[in-house]
Amino acid sequence: MTLAPDTFEAVFDAHYAEIRRYIARRIPLDMSEDLAAETFLVAFQRREAFDATQGAVRPWLYGIATKLIARYRRAELRHYRALVRSGPPPDDLGYDEQVVDRLAAGVAVGRLARALAGLSPGERDAVLLAAYGQLSYAEVAAALGVAEGTVASRLSRARTKLRDALGVEV
Repeated sequence: MTLAPDTFEAVFDAHYAEIRRYIARRIPLDMSEDLAAETFLVAFQRREAFDATQGAVRPWLYGIATKLIARYRRAELRHYRALVRSGPPPDDLGYDEQVVDRLAAGVAVGRLARALAGLSPGERDAVLLAAYGQLSYAEVAAALGVAEGTVASRLSRARTKLRDALGVEV
C-alpha cells in the first residue's frame, strides 16, 4: 500500500514540525529548514515505494531525514568539534542544552559534543533518533533500515561509550 498524492498533504501537516525539530538538533539551524523540506520532497518522490504493511510513515520519514543528514555528517562532526573548542555561540537557541538534558543532565556541552563525536555514525544516529525523536527501538530500526537487535546493540554500545566519556549514567 503506497501513499497516494492526495493524502500526502496530511502526512506533511502531521509530521513536518517534528521532523524539522529533529533535523534542527542534528545540523546547524540555518540548514535545517531546507533539509526538512528536502525530506518531504524525497518522501513525495518515493511515495510509491512506501509500504504501510512494512511500518508506519513516521519512522519512514525519520529514516529519510537521517539519510539526508548523513550527507552533512562531516559538517556535523566539525560542528561538534568546534563546540568542544569554543562552547555554544552566545545567542544559541538552546538545542545544545536540550541534548545535555536528554542524554546527561549537567554535563558540559563540550564534553557531550566530544562524546557524541566519538560514537560511530550508526550509534550516533540510533541515540539521536531515540533521544530527539523519542522513537522506540522498532521505530529506530525502521528509520535506519536495520534489525531491531542491531538498534539494541548500537544503543548498548553507545550508552557504554557515553557513560565512559561522560562519567554519568545515560
